[in-house]
Amino acid sequence: MPKEQTQTASLFSRSRNRRSYPAVIITQEMLDEANRLIPATKVERTIASKIDTLTGHLGEFVVAQFLFGNWRQHRVGKNKGETDFSDIEVKTSAFPFSESLHLLVREDYAKKRKPKFYVQVVLDVDSETATTLSPHTKALLCGYATAEEVDAAPLKDFGTKFGNNGGYRCHYIPITRLHHIQKLKKLYSNSEHRK
Repeated sequence: MPKEQTQTASLFSRSRNRRSYPAVIITQEMLDEANRLIPATKVERTIASKIDTLTGHLGEFVVAQFLFGNWRQHRVGKNKGETDFSDIEVKTSAFPFSESLHLLVREDYAKKRKPKFYVQVVLDVDSETATTLSPHTKALLCGYATAEEVDAAPLKDFGTKFGNNGGYRCHYIPITRLHHIQKLKKLYSNSEHRK
């Protein structure tokens, strides 16, 4: 992987859990492709922010870069109504990074689909109400949970970035309790998962 695109970031909060999170740096080319795909991939659902769809596309690119060494091996536009990768659902947030963040999976989504793994990516932006994303944004791969772990996680309405109720509940797992993403990468070094 090119050094300018992937790096490891050690970020700490006040937590005693000091973890290292692999990071992929968002490029202009990634942003351009993610924006180009929006008209063909936008779905009718609750919108938490103006950049939801863009954020989701970039999260899938980041996981493809991390697992396969090439962000272009994403499935955006080919996976509508399916999981993001054959057995991985990517959950991406554009939020200032903190170890107090959570993997959030909507209750209705968790009932409909059962991917083997959920991966949490955080696009580390300056503000929780960011309305744009720029090149050089750091995308941190916070870890993963299994579908069984998500189903067993507590539920809560986290609201929206605008301070309103979200109108739906999410299963939530603190990112510090997720499995390290390197374990998933080892599983994916086997070519059978590259679908």
